[in-house]
Amino acid sequence: MARKRLMSRAMLFILLFGIVSMFSDMTKESAESIRGAFLSLMGASAATIGLVSGLGELVGYSLRFVSGKFADRTRKYWPIVIVGYCLELVTIPALAFVGENGWVAACILLVVQKFGKAVKKPAKDTIVSFAASREGAGKAFGLQELLDQFGAVLGPLLLYVIMLFKTDGSTFERYSFCFLALAVPAVLTLVLLVVTRLHFPNPEQFEPDAKEYVPLKVGSKFVLYIIGISLFAFGFLDYSLVAMHVNRTCADIVPAGALPLLYSSAMLVDAVAALMFGYLYDRWGMKVLVVSALVAAPFSFLVFLGHSAPALAAGVVMWGIGMGAQESILKAAVTDMTPKSARATGFGAFSLAFGFAWFLGSWCLGALYDINLTLMASVSATCQLLAIPLYILSSRKQQG
Repeated sequence: MARKRLMSRAMLFILLFGIVSMFSDMTKESAESIRGAFLSLMGASAATIGLVSGLGELVGYSLRFVSGKFADRTRKYWPIVIVGYCLELVTIPALAFVGENGWVAACILLVVQKFGKAVKKPAKDTIVSFAASREGAGKAFGLQELLDQFGAVLGPLLLYVIMLFKTDGSTFERYSFCFLALAVPAVLTLVLLVVTRLHFPNPEQFEPDAKEYVPLKVGSKFVLYIIGISLFAFGFLDYSLVAMHVNRTCADIVPAGALPLLYSSAMLVDAVAALMFGYLYDRWGMKVLVVSALVAAPFSFLVFLGHSAPALAAGVVMWGIGMGAQESILKAAVTDMTPKSARATGFGAFSLAFGFAWFLGSWCLGALYDINLTLMASVSATCQLLAIPLYILSSRKQQG
């Protein structure tokens, strides 16, 4: 009976933290849906947007290794999570106060946002993984991503409605008002986070093992996996570049006011894909990553070279599938490959490699955008496909 009760509480914790993530993503992904266009309006080039997006990810991902190690050493998971959420969310409404030529200030706020995410992410993923050990890692992280992306769908829809009714002022002023409106879900996130903390002060009890700290041991399967996801990260284009491209070249297909709807559609696909691939991962393991890579790889050709509504729609669907697989399976795999006492370090090491590759990829692909779109799309797809043999080898090592 005790185990049943704990399993029930484990799922309650996963769902409650998922609701926190839902409001958090409502804030962050709404901002993401217009950030590329916002920076472009302030005069930032494609290469600059790619560089800044990549730099933000580099800061966000690389610092997670330090944050993860600190979380494992101190076991102060909740304080780290709360501080990180506060840093991450306050920067988004602050974009409303950036001037029309202030793209540098906007870029700084973006980097600070990613810093806050770096502080909280390993600790957050670790305490969710404790509950996931009772419910299945793929299922748990799939449900988390489903709720994440439910927020990511609702947020851009909210911005779309706001922009429908706020017709006065320039496009820049309307975007600024949208950033200010995102203070509401940001505050709700922090309130719900405190509620979750009060109800579950010790989530590590869901996985009662490893009372002493054991350093992370890096095996060959983990190395192969890290190389594979790094290739994926290098080739997977940041949505800021997608939004900028659509804003510049597809205004006849997607007007500026409808950009949030496009992102909302991508997040809806992400949510469904994350839940589906999460459940499949618990059955078939790393092989599921192979399927997701094959499906997602061609998206850059359709989005950047298609020049039609059907091509853009298909490309955005493929992008959403790739993102959904990334957010559910990649975390579930780290959970299965690392011991409890060093799991935050494992998440941090994964994030360091992923973020560095994302930074290089965003920078290089952003630069290639200004040179040759076909070359950019080819590099993007090739890198994602090159990850497949490494996923397969990692799966074999895992079975062995």
